[in-house]
Amino acid sequence: MAVVANKDHIIYQGAFGLMDVGKQKPMTKDAIFRIASMTKPITSVAAMMLVEQGKLSLDDPVSRYLPSFKDREVIAAFNAADASYTAKKANKDVLIRHLLTNTSGLAYGFSNDMSNRLQQKTGKTAEELPLLYEPGTRWTYSGSTKVVGQVIEKITGAGLDRFLDERIFKPLELQDTSYVVPTGKVARVVTTHRRENGKLVETLNPETIQSPVAGDGGLNSTAADYIKFLQMFLNEGTWRGTTLLRKTSIQAMTRNQIGDVLVQTQTTTDPARSQDFPIGAGRDKFGFGFQITTSNKENPNLRSPGSYTWAGIYNTHFWVDPKRQIAAVIMMQVLPFYDDGCMKLYQDVEAAIGKNLK
Repeated sequence: MAVVANKDHIIYQGAFGLMDVGKQKPMTKDAIFRIASMTKPITSVAAMMLVEQGKLSLDDPVSRYLPSFKDREVIAAFNAADASYTAKKANKDVLIRHLLTNTSGLAYGFSNDMSNRLQQKTGKTAEELPLLYEPGTRWTYSGSTKVVGQVIEKITGAGLDRFLDERIFKPLELQDTSYVVPTGKVARVVTTHRRENGKLVETLNPETIQSPVAGDGGLNSTAADYIKFLQMFLNEGTWRGTTLLRKTSIQAMTRNQIGDVLVQTQTTTDPARSQDFPIGAGRDKFGFGFQITTSNKENPNLRSPGSYTWAGIYNTHFWVDPKRQIAAVIMMQVLPFYDDGCMKLYQDVEAAIGKNLK
């Protein structure tokens, strides 16, 4: 499923392929996808709303809201042979900005060997373990936005799902975006597939689609819904006369916020779930919830410098190109993340869009 839009109109919308390979069920334009980590930019917008209200500061220590982050330790030495380690008190507090930029010292186990080994050895979650590095000094893919969601709940006294619905989904008229897919819409949910011996093999759809409410993943959505969210960014925080964020907040979210730190390839520990990512020269910076493109010298047909992007583990992808004034969403439901076939399709579509916009 693919949608391309400028700030006001849909330029292209196309459904191709199958919703369910086993049943040979054709894809539809209103198909509902598990967008997984494409939840993260939405949670990041929610956090920036609280920043604008003065209820949250990017430089607040996370421990102000979540006591478990007070006096955090950081790994001082790690023995790869047996996953033993020593830890020391961190020199810096984990700040809200560290969570939003994936520089908090946390890391997912599936994309970080040390985190994976420590979780297996101790039985603790990434949030319960010592930080892998001093906050702000490195970039690692993590569940930091999950913690952002917990902070939002602490500040508002409401569930994250309720806050997102009232402050983002309803103003943008996102009628098919939720953590729980209503019974009447379950037939529209795309079956998840995996690559097995070069072929796509379907997995069974549950009777109901329900995910735990979390800031780092779990939402279900359509390409048509998500493109509205991106159009709000193209319109500098406004959509159809309703302002969700100030222009300055949009600018802050979508520019480099990690200084000289680089977004480097994350090596998988679970090839069935994800291949190594992200890859691609000139996409090595990060804002608040978005990976930032700094160069397209390798292929001028690809997104312009200053573009921003993110994705979900089932190979749902998007990018926004402010220079060309377009946004694009491409949704699939295939594991592993960065599956070769999915990435070729994604890259071919992006190149075709760039070529036709010249």
